[in-house]
Amino acid sequence: MGKLIINECAKLFRRTGTWVMFAIVIIMILGIGAFLKYGEVNNPPQVNPAWEQELAMQLEADRAALEETGQNNATLRMFYEREIAVKEYQLEKDLAPETGVTLWSLMSEAQAVIGIIGVFTIIIAAGMVASEFSWGTVKLLLIRPIKRSKILLSKYLTVLLFGGLMLTVLYTVSALVGLVLFGMPEQARPYLAFADGEVVERSMFIQLIYNYLLSSIDVLMLATMAFMISAVFRNSSLAIGLSLFLMFMGGTGTMLLASKFDWAKYVLFANTNLTVYFDGVPPVEGMTLAFSIIMLLIYFVVFHLLAFFVFAKRDVAA
Repeated sequence: MGKLIINECAKLFRRTGTWVMFAIVIIMILGIGAFLKYGEVNNPPQVNPAWEQELAMQLEADRAALEETGQNNATLRMFYEREIAVKEYQLEKDLAPETGVTLWSLMSEAQAVIGIIGVFTIIIAAGMVASEFSWGTVKLLLIRPIKRSKILLSKYLTVLLFGGLMLTVLYTVSALVGLVLFGMPEQARPYLAFADGEVVERSMFIQLIYNYLLSSIDVLMLATMAFMISAVFRNSSLAIGLSLFLMFMGGTGTMLLASKFDWAKYVLFANTNLTVYFDGVPPVEGMTLAFSIIMLLIYFVVFHLLAFFVFAKRDVAA
């Protein structure tokens, strides 16, 4: 298995396009850093002496909104309950809103690049199997005395390694750029998370690791689906097109369904954002972390069963 993975990685990194993808990710991080630094230079951070009064006014507005709209909408109710709890905690603990840009600010903004990494990972996953058929190399691949399941598994693990390496580059480069441009914050400021009905303080470093890892669930599931479509239909264009469409529209469509139907909780994209269970509001009232994990595992297993079954039974000459 190890040799198969090394062989797949070698084929992947021999392509110029693979290195271009990594270069794009690094350039985007540098661009985010430059944009934030430019904004800091032109608008130096200033401490707002009236922050408590302004926060208190926002708190009253949130309470009014909760009374007006939150009672008829479970999602809005949970959203305003979170906002109210966090603002009350800030006033109680005398935690002024953060001013200026820090290392953590850049790393938080750089999470947006995970979407681009998702696109690249989908492209790689979609071509892993389909390209062997389009290039006519699948016969050479399958005549070797190796089980088809091992060949397919090595390709999937290569996709995971690619995505994991991309995320590692994102996290590492954003941290280095943040240190160079903004340095370490003089005072360690906690992240205020809302979990189980109460506000808890978390380390910004730990919170960012959570966010990066949990934000990658969506990438993992879509890449797995693209890999399955590639193996079943032997068509990379279909795999890329359908996966990207669902990536950009799946969340919005699911939220619309969730506002009207409880069965929306069984849709894949209602469960990919696990951050809501650590700091936020689930799309459908009553959803739990355990439920979402079970749903993701079901989709994950189904995708792989389809891919491995069809690939194992397919006639190479077809």
